[in-house]
Amino acid sequence: MRTSEVAAQARVNPQTLRYYERRGLLPEPARSAAGYRAYNPQAVQIVRFIKRAQDLGFALDDIESLLQLAEGGPEGCDATRAMSVDKIADLDVRIADLQAMRAALARLVATCEQPRNHRECPILAQITSDPEDDDREDRP
Repeated sequence: MRTSEVAAQARVNPQTLRYYERRGLLPEPARSAAGYRAYNPQAVQIVRFIKRAQDLGFALDDIESLLQLAEGGPEGCDATRAMSVDKIADLDVRIADLQAMRAALARLVATCEQPRNHRECPILAQITSDPEDDDREDRP
């Protein structure tokens, strides 16, 4: 299969295939007599595996390990489960961080409804303020 065929079937850009090759995620294909890459049909499944793993939040380094684990063996399931549990913990931290950012932004938006002594936007003022100034204001 040529690069464009694999890319179309896997729903990725042809450059993605080359990138995955450089990263070692996708085996380097043989070359045709004309010098074109000649992928085997399994390349489509590998790329789809990579994309599905990315959709679940796994980084390419993790996916490299998952590809190795997918090759088989009883320990593969336990290792994959452990990686997934770690990913869930990472996602929980990211979700908490996003919720905190959302709450902070919501508080700032709420200040827009309050009367102001001056015309400055409270959101822009907060973004441009020096965090050390905020610390000094809290001090007696």
